[in-house]
Amino acid sequence: MSDEPGDALALRSGLPGGFRYLLDEFPRDRWAVSLDQTAAFWLQMHTGFRQHQAHMEGLVGQWRGDGDTAALHRSLIPALQAFLQHLDGHHRIESGQYFPMMRTIEPKIGAGIDLLDRDHDAIHETLDALFRDGMAFHQAAVGRAADLTDAAARLSDRIAAGARPLLRHLDDEEDIVIPLIQLRGLHG
Repeated sequence: MSDEPGDALALRSGLPGGFRYLLDEFPRDRWAVSLDQTAAFWLQMHTGFRQHQAHMEGLVGQWRGDGDTAALHRSLIPALQAFLQHLDGHHRIESGQYFPMMRTIEPKIGAGIDLLDRDHDAIHETLDALFRDGMAFHQAAVGRAADLTDAAARLSDRIAAGARPLLRHLDDEEDIVIPLIQLRGLHG
């Protein structure tokens, strides 16, 4: 486990060098050619999370432009709920099933897997905060509360603040996982 301050998800600008050795063997520019099915599916899932994040940011941007909190509520709450459920489930499968298998297949990457697990913990703190702010916005909208705009702004700010760490994690995880699957397989 690395104690480098730059390893923290909120501070990282890329995957630390010690975890990039598999990426050096199988760089991103080779990923477009005949990927293993599991690796291709992993990238597809991550593309979906990026698109979902961008969709929520688009809804927030539209609201910031037109101020229609009712429209924001109708669109954003279901999108947020789906995002939270999907990402939580995905991380549970990764941390509970795939990451332990990957440690066995490639023990040298164990510290990189530890890094990704710490990322999951940090992201889940954000997911919990998104859930709380989403519930507050929903309750304010349903109750026609006077602070509806404030609740929408808090949720919108939380979505914006969570984007960079999530996207950083997705890139860094791919830089470990895709080459590992492609070069070592998942069958140990």
